[in-house]
Amino acid sequence: MKTYFLTAVLSVLPFCGSEAQAFDNTPIKLNSIELLLGKWYEIARFDHSFERGQDNVTAFYSQDGKGNILVSNVGWKNGKIKSANGYAKRTDMSGLLRVSFFRPFYSDYRILMMGHDYSYALIGGSSDDYLWILSRTPTMIQADRNATLREASRRGYTTNDLIWIDQSRNIDYLSQK
Repeated sequence: MKTYFLTAVLSVLPFCGSEAQAFDNTPIKLNSIELLLGKWYEIARFDHSFERGQDNVTAFYSQDGKGNILVSNVGWKNGKIKSANGYAKRTDMSGLLRVSFFRPFYSDYRILMMGHDYSYALIGGSSDDYLWILSRTPTMIQADRNATLREASRRGYTTNDLIWIDQSRNIDYLSQK
């Protein structure tokens, strides 16, 4: 009887405390949507089907005359430019937008962190399957990169799953200006 009891206890122990780690995708309070506007370079992202295989990815956020937020994503795949244009709606939470590239279907765009000088951002979605690191330049200094990785880890994201995006085409283009 003792053997059965010991076997039962030992078989349950590996599952104790092995709950999936909760993640925190609470958006920050963004003082003004204008801080998001302009061009961003995608430094890293989780893999997902709609950007798979793309490099030199940029996102441009602008406002139309009515204050709506327009989204234009551009990347390169197999030597060809790929682009997607969308629309973002504001919500009651200042750091949460609802973005659509295929209306009427919208996804969360959660601003999880902005650099103190608004030169980089950590962006998440409604689940822990989506994460992006964006920068105003095609490269990030190591301290800023480390800060975003620490924040993503603190929030429960698996940063080892990030794909680091080649921005060499954009770096070359900017160096020729």
